[in-house]
Amino acid sequence: MIASTALVFKSGAADLPPATQKALRSAGVPQAAVAAWVQEIGAPRPTIALHPDTPVNPASVMKLVTTYAALELLGPAYRWKTEAWLDGEHLVLRGTGDPKLNYESFWMLLRSLRGRGLRELRGDVVLDRSYFGPVQYSPFDSDTYRPYNVTPDALLVNFKSLRFTFVPEGDQGVRVYAEPTLPGMELVNTLKLGGGSCPDGTRAFREAIQASFQSQPPRASFAGTYPLSCGERELNVALHDPADYLAGMMRQLWAEMGGTWRGTVREGTASPAARLLYVHESEPLAEIVRDINKFSNNVMARQLFLTLGAELGGPPARAEEAARAIREWLAAKNIQAPELVLENGSGLSRLERISAHHLAALLQAAWRSAVMPEFVSSLPIVAADGTMRKRLHGERVAGSAHIKTGLLADARAIAGYVLDRNGRRHVVVMIVNHPKAHDTEAAMDALLEWIYESATSPARATTNRPGASPRRP
Repeated sequence: MIASTALVFKSGAADLPPATQKALRSAGVPQAAVAAWVQEIGAPRPTIALHPDTPVNPASVMKLVTTYAALELLGPAYRWKTEAWLDGEHLVLRGTGDPKLNYESFWMLLRSLRGRGLRELRGDVVLDRSYFGPVQYSPFDSDTYRPYNVTPDALLVNFKSLRFTFVPEGDQGVRVYAEPTLPGMELVNTLKLGGGSCPDGTRAFREAIQASFQSQPPRASFAGTYPLSCGERELNVALHDPADYLAGMMRQLWAEMGGTWRGTVREGTASPAARLLYVHESEPLAEIVRDINKFSNNVMARQLFLTLGAELGGPPARAEEAARAIREWLAAKNIQAPELVLENGSGLSRLERISAHHLAALLQAAWRSAVMPEFVSSLPIVAADGTMRKRLHGERVAGSAHIKTGLLADARAIAGYVLDRNGRRHVVVMIVNHPKAHDTEAAMDALLEWIYESATSPARATTNRPGASPRRP
């Protein structure tokens, strides 16, 4: 529970709207467990400031700190490079932490090697991961096969994940296939089609189809009943060791391209005699940031966080250097945040902390920044896309707010911008730390609706007193 440390503002600035308070009571969450800040951009004081300086776990809204820092410190056009070197008979792949070296990108990398005349690989494929230092992240929870538990890696290919696709085929049952199809992977499917509603959420879906996994040897099995109402559905799972995964993808794709490979995969670096054959470039940072914030991608956020450490502190990347760089960047903006705790920059952490006040100050600074268009466009649009696509449909605020969400077992958060019905834009932050935080979505939605319909800054409310000349929006 959050201790009461609210600053005192005039005009009732510490009060949440009645609808938000009612929704919190329905969820069984006291206001003492809430930190919130609402302020019209350009206004001198907040409209709402509830426990604004209390350190709270922000869940995935911490990604706003990492992505905004990266846009300013690295630039929206920044690209990661993955190098391919020929070292005698060996092929050396050197990574620099590309967060989106996915299946298609890796295929293009190999295709470019074939286009440069490389056909027969007689030696080994050497993986150079030295751009990142040793990462000691433990799985966030016991669900070790979920992709969000994948450890950061300077040469992370396709999030080290398999995508299982389920296709109902009437009387023939359910077809299940994996992409990529890696050598040695065993898939057991005894699913039967049935009725009923399709489970909402990954965990519920996995339980319904009785999914079970093991990594050595890699095996996936699915049993039970598959609801016909699910239609086609996908499930992403990380089973393999990174080296085994890359070796499997390499063998599959290289053979499909008509190449041959006699060696194995091992760790190492290129010798001084190696020759650079090809450099694959990622999408620009502005596009990567959209993926991170729209879909709250934890693995990509951690890759970006460590990239900041490597670029600003020198390789090998360390989380401590990334945190230091962000603190110095904030200080240069006159945002002193002594409560800030950065573990991996993604918010998938039990340690990370920030206050509602300083997160709101960061959002105010972002609005004035040269990278504002790239940053704001990366946030989910209410009722339209990303993690906000299913919320507030049919409400007037739909389409008028860019909101990053966050959710852990005992933390829920929103942060971003709301354009109200009068054309005024507001920064909003609301963070709940409580065992019932999961049930506070309605309270947060009520706050967004109130901002759209009713929010007025204290300064504006004072200026627009009876008999005063109205201010322009």
